[in-house]
Amino acid sequence: MVFLQSIQSVLSIILMIALGYFLKQFKWFDENFGKSISSLITKVALPASIFVSVLKYLTRDSLLQLSGSLIYPVVAVTISYLIAYGLVKLLKIRPGRRGIFMNAVVNANTIFIGLPLNIALFGEKSLPYFLIYYITNTVSTWAFGVFLISNDDPTKTKASGKKKFNWKKILPPPLLGFIVGLVFLILSIPVPSFISATLTYVGSIVTPLSLIYIGIVLYNAGLSSIRFDRDTIMALLGRFVISPIVLIVIIVFGTHLTGAHLPTMLTQTQIVQSATPMLAVLPILANEAHGDVKYATNIVTASTVLFVIVVPVLMQLIQFI
Repeated sequence: MVFLQSIQSVLSIILMIALGYFLKQFKWFDENFGKSISSLITKVALPASIFVSVLKYLTRDSLLQLSGSLIYPVVAVTISYLIAYGLVKLLKIRPGRRGIFMNAVVNANTIFIGLPLNIALFGEKSLPYFLIYYITNTVSTWAFGVFLISNDDPTKTKASGKKKFNWKKILPPPLLGFIVGLVFLILSIPVPSFISATLTYVGSIVTPLSLIYIGIVLYNAGLSSIRFDRDTIMALLGRFVISPIVLIVIIVFGTHLTGAHLPTMLTQTQIVQSATPMLAVLPILANEAHGDVKYATNIVTASTVLFVIVVPVLMQLIQFI
């Protein structure tokens, strides 16, 4: 029953992704449309959706309970970085791919795939639990992941100098929407009904537009260009196998050690998020650091295609946790 439900949820996601793919193929969208959708989602719709969700699904008491759950994804991400670093050394992955590989194993595409997938599988009530993983993933990506890629620049020399730290990336609009929502929640600041309704309507476009955007990205990348070399296969195993296993072990060990009982939806949300595809911005980050852009594009495309197989299997397995 659960397997069939997850299959149906994934099928609806696939259909919306296919819509974006074929509309792009039929030339309905120009070259700038994908970028425009991306900006609209990340800078406007998603912050609005998260702000409304915080006030709708969280209370002060539940906020205190959820804050303690941050320890699980934080520890899991830290261990995953260590494993990814060990694999880089063991496999002797070449410069220009090392930072990309470690980000591929550890950091997930929580915005464009993780969020709509979570809503499709568990409903909007799971958003507070999603935000726990989103915060961890965002800080991990922009505070450490980007550093790994830029530091892996094969053309970089000591004379190049250090890049300035970009606070705009560590505090992106979706995270700011979450922080502002927390301020309103903690201080009990009332939100006028017309403002709340407007933000709700704007936030409701996140899921369909995100999935259409993925379809556009897949078309631009070219499905026929996917290659499964050793580094790609190991990155996919890291993303879809190692990352969720690490989180599952941490959750099981932590709950047995502390005797705490985590909500079922919390554990399921965390595990599903840990196995979502790789960051859509990896090719962009690789290009900025003179890294292997083709490799970055290949693993992002491959993981985005394969996640439709991974999710139903994972949903079946997590019922036993």
